[in-house]
Amino acid sequence: MRLVAGARRVAVPVLVALLLAACGVTSSVVPDVTVTGGAGEAPTVTYLTPLTVDETYRKTVWPGTGAELVDGAPVLIDFWLENATDASLVKESYSTSPTPRMLTVEDLGTDLYETLQGQQVGARLLQVAPGGSGGDYPTVTVLDVLPTRAVGEPLTPDPALPVVTEAGDGGLTLTPTGTPPPDDLVVQPLVRGTGAQVAAGDVITVQYGGFAWDDGALFDSTWQRVLPVSFLLSDVPSWAEGLVDQPAGSRVMLVVPPSYPLGVTDGEELAGKTVVFVIDILATGTPAQVAP
Repeated sequence: MRLVAGARRVAVPVLVALLLAACGVTSSVVPDVTVTGGAGEAPTVTYLTPLTVDETYRKTVWPGTGAELVDGAPVLIDFWLENATDASLVKESYSTSPTPRMLTVEDLGTDLYETLQGQQVGARLLQVAPGGSGGDYPTVTVLDVLPTRAVGEPLTPDPALPVVTEAGDGGLTLTPTGTPPPDDLVVQPLVRGTGAQVAAGDVITVQYGGFAWDDGALFDSTWQRVLPVSFLLSDVPSWAEGLVDQPAGSRVMLVVPPSYPLGVTDGEELAGKTVVFVIDILATGTPAQVAP
């Protein structure tokens, strides 16, 4: 029997699919998803709904150029998550503050862990995942990988100020100079970042250490607690004055005399003391901005 040309064109793909199935190989369709938008901006995701996938699909929208992510270490991400059945927004972080997590399967789940593993700071990633494993619908997720420490141009500080050194565990230490403490608030940039400038009403995401001026003793540290924190800048009066207009990515030393209220770090053990904060500004944003 002779097959007509049209029948041959239909039969060949079907035959290939049957052969793949016989060999135990699953044929997957790459989802047609387009991601647009610049760095630091909420992405725009375009695809036809309902979007159906049979396994998790991953794509690097653009690669990072910063430090490579380390297994078991902190990772800071902005994310945009949609229900792929109707392209409705489920949750996002661009209008609030970035999300800190540990780069572990336990903290992220298998899908997100595998999407982030081996990536570098600055990358934008796309993940399309089927429903199941606790989810009732397929999802489209865009992830921006942010730095977890200051990234920028090192600056030469005033030699009268204490010396800041990065410790082996990723934290910071402070070496006093023995000079008398200043009477006024001192703002000393140590690293100049290139991100958005901090505004008075912003929510900032930071890593920081708090030290005593006289002996360099550490009294508070996010580095010891591992993950960055986010809060309203106005909650800490000395920071509200010292960090405004500083760009994200910066490391800033604030020397706070006892005449200034310390806000969230007030305590009897610090009464009458000059303290030093070393702050890595990781991200900043206006809490009143409305999510798209």
